[in-house]
Amino acid sequence: MDKPCFKPVLLGITLLAIACMTVIALVLTVAKHQTVDLPYSTQYGIVFDAGSTHTSLFLYQWPGNKENNTGIVSQKLTCDVKGDGISSYVTNPPDAGQSLKECIDVAMTAIPPSQLSTTPVYLGATAGMRLLMLENQTQAERILAEVTKAIQSYPFDFRGARILTGMEEGAYGWITINYLLEGFIKYAFDGRWVHPKSGKIQGALDLGGASAQISFTPKDPVKDPGSAFDLQLYGYRYQLYTYSYLCYGKDQALKMLQAYLHMAARPSSVVQHPCYHRNYSLTLKLGELYNSPCVVKPLPFDPALKVTFLGTGDSQLCLSLMKSIINLTDCSFYPDCGFNGVYQPPVNGEFFAFSAYFYTFNFLGLAPRTPLPRVLATIESYCNKTWDTLVLEYPKVKETYLRDYCGSAHYIMTILLKGFKFNDSWDQIYFYKQAEDNDIGWTLGYMLNLTNLISSDRPLVITGVQHSQWAAEVFFIVFVLFLSILILIVLCAWGPKH
Repeated sequence: MDKPCFKPVLLGITLLAIACMTVIALVLTVAKHQTVDLPYSTQYGIVFDAGSTHTSLFLYQWPGNKENNTGIVSQKLTCDVKGDGISSYVTNPPDAGQSLKECIDVAMTAIPPSQLSTTPVYLGATAGMRLLMLENQTQAERILAEVTKAIQSYPFDFRGARILTGMEEGAYGWITINYLLEGFIKYAFDGRWVHPKSGKIQGALDLGGASAQISFTPKDPVKDPGSAFDLQLYGYRYQLYTYSYLCYGKDQALKMLQAYLHMAARPSSVVQHPCYHRNYSLTLKLGELYNSPCVVKPLPFDPALKVTFLGTGDSQLCLSLMKSIINLTDCSFYPDCGFNGVYQPPVNGEFFAFSAYFYTFNFLGLAPRTPLPRVLATIESYCNKTWDTLVLEYPKVKETYLRDYCGSAHYIMTILLKGFKFNDSWDQIYFYKQAEDNDIGWTLGYMLNLTNLISSDRPLVITGVQHSQWAAEVFFIVFVLFLSILILIVLCAWGPKH
């Protein structure tokens, strides 16, 4: 006799299975499946600017994610190293390394101890060391070895000490300015970082102690490959014209003027100096005057002999003599030349002038921007003052600064107007030290470029499963349960009779 299929049991099983399917599908459907971003962790980087007259430490920080492969970097602190630039330690290289330690200690207190070992440190030396490398390569390399030893004694991720090329120095200064002024990327109202379609790209004018740099994006492609610098930031490519005039920084230019005046006055040991104020005198040994590869020693040469410069306070003659230390005539790329026969396309757009440009013009009350006639009148008035008057007016300013502001100002006007050809675009130059609370210089641009080598540390943690995955799971479970019920019904209805 066949056993009947118990329909009430079958019905109960079916209803239970359907209920289970419904609950499981509902739970999977309403469950929140999302990606959770781990919090940003701040990263740090240190750059030493080892210039010709002094060294500064810059500590930068940025969130542990990147925008289009470039970090969002800001300046956290700066520290000026005591003493002169590292190239001045030619007779005692170990002291160059020791001089950095006080500022390194300051930086260490600003970085969490757990991140010291992952904080990259770079030292970039500029024109002072470029000159020393030409004059005494062995001592230059010893100085770099000593600063390397000093930094490596700290628990940082030291990435090296090197001498930057003039082109690098100019290009990184240009990057710094345009980054700070949001020419590359800006924070939009909706909370996104976007590339400004109409963002202005500024030019950069940097005047150091031993070199001068000009960098900008010309209207037309750069004709001389030797002065073209191609780079990519935030997913966009730029072609930059940049050139560094070694020996034409402020200090070296004034030294070349001294040497020019001395050679013209030989054999006299008393030389009239129109850029020095009346009643001012300066006595130097020839060894001090001709201690740079930027000036040619007279023959015969006795470094112990002395020369005395007497100030005459002749502003117009001072300006005229500045043209004698730069070459404004030879140009194989005519008319596209700066000075000394160097190719330069016509200047384009607005420019930020910093370093010695700013310090000189700020002292004279001409920063950030002043009409050209007033600039010329202010320099003329300052140069024609007597030394006694200046000392009374500025009792707290160092003697060397007061003495050199006249010559520096006339040198600046010479290279800007006659050299770089800003005659018709003077009002496009702005003289600044900082932008958005960050110092303008090459170090921030250097750090920005190097963040392309620092990986993002913002990993994604997946909670639950992704949308496509849980949709497939719902379908699979429902299908299996449905197939199981169908098989059960078939077996019950068509199974063998006993």
